[in-house]
Amino acid sequence: MTDTDTTPALTPQAIGLDLARRDGAAKVRGAAFYADESPVENPLYCRIVESTIARGRVVSVDASEAEGLDGVHAVLTPATAERLASTADRELAVLQADEVAFRGQIVAAVVAGTFEVARDAATRVRVEYEVAEHDARLSTDRADLYAPDVVNPTYETDTAQGDMAAAMASAPVTLERTYTTPMLHNNPLEPHATTALWDPERGALTLWDSTQGVHPARRTVASVLGLEEGQVRVVCPYVGGGFGSKGMPHANTVLAAMAARAVPGQPVRVALTRQQMFALAGYRTPTIQQMHVAADTEGRLAGIAIDVVEQTSRIKEFAEQTGVPTRNIYAAPNRRTTHRLAALDVPVPSWMRAPGECPGMFGPEVALDELAAELGIDPVELRVRNEPDADPETGKPYSSRNLVACLREGAERFGWAGRDPRPAVRREGGWWVGTGVASAAYPVYRFPMSTAAIAWSGGRYVVRIGAADLGTGTWTVLAQIAADALGVPVERVEVLIGDTEHPPASVAGGSSGTTTWGSAIVAAAREFRDKFGTDPQDGDETEASVPANPDADRYAMYAYGAQFAEVAVHADTGEIRVPRLHGTFAAGRIVNPRLAHSQLLGGMTMGLGMALMEQSVLDPRTGHVVNHDLAEYHLATNADVADLQAHWIDEHDPHVNPMGSKGIGEIGIVGTAAAVANAAWHATGARVRDLPVTLDKVLPAQ
Repeated sequence: MTDTDTTPALTPQAIGLDLARRDGAAKVRGAAFYADESPVENPLYCRIVESTIARGRVVSVDASEAEGLDGVHAVLTPATAERLASTADRELAVLQADEVAFRGQIVAAVVAGTFEVARDAATRVRVEYEVAEHDARLSTDRADLYAPDVVNPTYETDTAQGDMAAAMASAPVTLERTYTTPMLHNNPLEPHATTALWDPERGALTLWDSTQGVHPARRTVASVLGLEEGQVRVVCPYVGGGFGSKGMPHANTVLAAMAARAVPGQPVRVALTRQQMFALAGYRTPTIQQMHVAADTEGRLAGIAIDVVEQTSRIKEFAEQTGVPTRNIYAAPNRRTTHRLAALDVPVPSWMRAPGECPGMFGPEVALDELAAELGIDPVELRVRNEPDADPETGKPYSSRNLVACLREGAERFGWAGRDPRPAVRREGGWWVGTGVASAAYPVYRFPMSTAAIAWSGGRYVVRIGAADLGTGTWTVLAQIAADALGVPVERVEVLIGDTEHPPASVAGGSSGTTTWGSAIVAAAREFRDKFGTDPQDGDETEASVPANPDADRYAMYAYGAQFAEVAVHADTGEIRVPRLHGTFAAGRIVNPRLAHSQLLGGMTMGLGMALMEQSVLDPRTGHVVNHDLAEYHLATNADVADLQAHWIDEHDPHVNPMGSKGIGEIGIVGTAAAVANAAWHATGARVRDLPVTLDKVLPAQ
């Protein structure tokens, strides 16, 4: 390889290549380090002490026995912890007051020379409380339900078009149903973890943090501690899964910084236990969805409405945008969406894969299945009949909308034709068998806050951007995008990510990573070619940020999908199995088919868990999630579905971004639970409106 580049521009087509993951070998060999195994010398270990009450205050903390153990370096309590510069975010105001706002809140922490001593010492910290009456029960009849100013991230709380009440009064067919989704917790393989080092001489803090965004994490931590952003470096080359729970810093990251500043010059590791993640790392709020559907006898919607009730924490508001998908998924002249919150004495909810769209498609998609059954119309055909010509909410044309194509092609691949619409008529051996379908939609996000730098060094193009790889393939696809934009083989591109030493990048969330970071890389590549041509010299470098998209305000931009499930229910025991789960998607241009396929399968598998087993059981008497480990909080695995398939249609959309990509990380989960629930009804005749679908809910129909 020479030290100059003479390859003509735009000859390779790196986008679309089925490449293996660049980080795969390092992970398999154990060479890829994560936050809790970051390369520091002689780390100390910090162990958290959590509150055992749901509301009240800390009266006293007796740390004498813990401090007496050999190897204990510090015990942090509300009385001894440093005062933070900002406590505006009460979730991050760690050890700043004696108030207890939820069970599992950090009330003390021990720093010791070994993990074992830290764990032992934490059990010896004695905390006395003044207990106050708490409230952890969600219901629709609470007098204190309120409307938030906006729902995540900045959507209107309530919307209305036409006259929904008149539509319900005049339509020949109406449905009024209530659907619920439970509290759900992200459980990535890598728990939330941070290694922190405070250098008092330089006034510099380094965090090796498991995060979905190194620059957003730096910004938050610097603000809380009262530091300049330049004093904080965040490093995160690899993430062992996040699904949204690592999209914003939680209390453990701030605690790690505080612990490091309590023992200056010594690195400190903080890793949440699996149990602690159920209180300190966010969760998907439970939802109660009251659906109203009005239609004519041909199944065309005259109106659709969803009124959502969900919970938030008393100390910090998070309003999941559950009602938003109902605003635009189907054509209907009359529509209404509302959100109401109950502020409870519970941990703070947060992002979980496809927040809003995932729970918010369950109610509408099961309601449409119920409407199809009542009218005797095929569920696929019913959805096709309600296809809008333009975005129902804004009136904008779609940049591309291929939901009908997904439904048609998916139905053909699945073998939907000839399906008997009646429930509980197909029995194979001792099993009732049924099939179901649901639509999926997810918006296209591109954030205006990422910068990429490209340099020529030692015969390679080096691309730097502070992006994150959650395990989705960022290391690989960004190299493909850069190679395509530069017109060179992908082997000649090196990518550096996961460090605030690189140019700033947005958070990996909202299926926006490839779209946002890739747009910045394409802009930088074009500028590089314009400035240096195809014969660069060592040291040549340029950078560019995400350019404005002139089509962003002209078009409605979404990815779509259709998901089909086959469910078998044992006639005697009610045992539920899913022999087949198929998805067909329209997600723009696929940058890497191998990695896209993996993401779609992963999303569908996570949706299968939501459909059949996942449920965080919060005891309202104690405010405690009682199944707070992987023995009792069940997750779907490969063995839970025999035939899992993900396909996509070729979709060209020049309006979304220079690559034509739409994002694939979340669309796979969106319709899965509804498809499985609809298939369970078709198998048994039991209409389950409250997730998860469990044997006790289908047995009465047997």
